[in-house]
Amino acid sequence: MRASRLISVVLLLQAREAMTAAELARELEVSERTVYRDVLALSAAGVPVYADRGRAGGYRLLGGYRTRLTGLTRDEAEALFLAGLPGPAGDMGLADAVASAELKVLAALPPALRDAPARAGQRFHLDVPGWFRDASPPPRLAELARAVWGDRVVELRYRRGDGEVVRRVEPYGLVLKSGTWYLVARVGDGMRTYRVDRVVDVAPGGGTFDRDEGFDLGGYWHEQAEAFLRSMQRTRIRVRLSPAGLRALRSAPETPFGYAEATAAAGAPDGDGWVVTWLPIESVDVAYDLVLRLGPEVEVLDPPELRGRVAAAAARLAELYGGPGGGREGHERTGDGQR
Repeated sequence: MRASRLISVVLLLQAREAMTAAELARELEVSERTVYRDVLALSAAGVPVYADRGRAGGYRLLGGYRTRLTGLTRDEAEALFLAGLPGPAGDMGLADAVASAELKVLAALPPALRDAPARAGQRFHLDVPGWFRDASPPPRLAELARAVWGDRVVELRYRRGDGEVVRRVEPYGLVLKSGTWYLVARVGDGMRTYRVDRVVDVAPGGGTFDRDEGFDLGGYWHEQAEAFLRSMQRTRIRVRLSPAGLRALRSAPETPFGYAEATAAAGAPDGDGWVVTWLPIESVDVAYDLVLRLGPEVEVLDPPELRGRVAAAAARLAELYGGPGGGREGHERTGDGQR
């Protein structure tokens, strides 16, 4: 554990040039006293680390000192090559850069780990686009990626349902979600999200912008995605669910928050374990499909429109499977053909 931490200290100082004991302690999640002991151990081992005094001080490595990647474990080496899976990087025009970086990392690895890229490639493949979708990247993705890297203001010509609009934006980041690329950009005083496949043209917008270094792209996307999903849950239905029906809500795509909210709103179970609760969902039509899939594990109580549709479907099913002449034999006798 300590050996790994000592390597981390060297790599942090190598990457950031100078860090205080407090900064190192926060990064490594240890006390400052532990940092002092680690620095003394590194100095004793011959690593040229020294301390600068004063307000701008901190620990530094003697100029030009570099460590090779000899401290990597096999798992760490293979994880590096998994991080460079080529699909999304190639879409953004970075395939050559990724390949070059992989070659440099490979050259720095000890001989025993030189098979890491082959092992990772044989065992994992990332196929991002969904089924039945065009796998080619959006035409303007590479241009937007360059603008994101360079903090360059751009003008987008963007296709909407009512035509095209032009927006001057500060591109903060790109997100790949379920095979679709999205641009997160500042427009005026707020952040906006654009589908990259709807960007018709990208033009220079005049210089660069000062990025808000406190902006968290992952956090922003998580909040926006959850808000979008919740905004779709405009309808609430009252249902009675069996234990199996309640468990099935965990994986129901129609209601991403259904299990948690249905469990929280549920009354006390009856003698058979069934509960009555409210379920948020997009629409009555979507609820109808979900209820049919749950089958006998759910009973609709409200709204009456949905209960009536499900009852009619149940009656048709009973006629098909349980009524006189029902089932496959009945269809073969009374269908289009004659047996």
